[in-house]
Amino acid sequence: MQTAPKSLRLHIALLGRVNAGKSSFLNLVTGQEVSITSQLAGTTTDVVEKTQELLPIGPVVWLDTAGFGDETALADKRLEKTNRILDKADIAILVCEGNHFGKEEETIIAECNKRKIPLIKVYNKADLYECPNDGIKVNAQDQSSRDRVLNELKAELIKLVPEDFIKAPALLGDLVQPQSTIILITPIDKEAPKGRLIMPQVQAIRDALDYNNVVLVVKETEYEQALQSLKNKPDLVVCDSQVVDFMVAKTPQDIKCTTFSILFARLKGDLLKMAEGAKEISKLQDGDKVLIAEACTHHAIDDDIGKVKIPNWLKKKTGKNLQIDHVSGCVFPENLREYKLVIQCGGCTQNRREILSRIHKCDQAGVAITNYGICISELKGVLDRVMTPFK
Repeated sequence: MQTAPKSLRLHIALLGRVNAGKSSFLNLVTGQEVSITSQLAGTTTDVVEKTQELLPIGPVVWLDTAGFGDETALADKRLEKTNRILDKADIAILVCEGNHFGKEEETIIAECNKRKIPLIKVYNKADLYECPNDGIKVNAQDQSSRDRVLNELKAELIKLVPEDFIKAPALLGDLVQPQSTIILITPIDKEAPKGRLIMPQVQAIRDALDYNNVVLVVKETEYEQALQSLKNKPDLVVCDSQVVDFMVAKTPQDIKCTTFSILFARLKGDLLKMAEGAKEISKLQDGDKVLIAEACTHHAIDDDIGKVKIPNWLKKKTGKNLQIDHVSGCVFPENLREYKLVIQCGGCTQNRREILSRIHKCDQAGVAITNYGICISELKGVLDRVMTPFK
């Protein structure tokens, strides 16, 4: 990994009516022709993403959205995607066309207020219109103004950036003392990227090193050998969820252990809420619907964890005839009330706001939610054991 994962970047959504200059503004602040611009309304037809190192803020991802007020045949679908982007936006920037302020802008402000998303106003075409003083005045076509606009934008972002981005929660480093020994059990299966480890494993290694710990990385086949080779017992063991029952069986009771996915339940969402959600598994009945939500859109292999293994383990554990639906990517259904349980993946490619948004939607619908690692640990009968590091 040579750049910060997108899920760890500050997500900034560019919103506004059609032809307000959102794409031009993005091109100005990035110094690149990221988005196509045109005098024709509705040029941006889909969400355009652009990553940037915006110091001193840090790594960000810009989300250039389709404009409000689009009257084309695809307007509803474009706005549906724009609204979905707000599920993951940490900060919103409302780009206005000069001093034009109407129902489109009021709708955007109301939606951001409802979701508690901090909002920055940008008045584009300020060279043509007399604009209010409650935002940043720009002429997005004037490249010579880039330094001034960036400085003003950074000042506003620093005021509004969420606290958990400035001081991001630890993945695992706070669970042990500095100079502790941590063993990471990382199976290499068919879905592991060639020549690399998967993202949760890489992030766990980095987090452990950030907290000045000693990290030992092994496959499950060498775990017992690793334990025996250590002069002192490890302070923490973390494994892939698919070998959690093996890890628990081989790990002495006085050694703390958990899974990568459970660590991500804490990092990205609400660990307690998801642990409570797993307890709903025992209450499932014949005909109940379960939703499995996978962030990635990878091609599933024959024994895919979300599409094959978890459904099989669920049916075996409950003995019930369950109806299991799957969604992937940024899709999250509106009809949540139809489900008895939502099982969210670890969310390594999703940011914290998006996972929290999904938890909130499930709360509103009265539906329990858990994640892959917690669900699997419950199905294997070891959830209490792998939750001990957090008590």
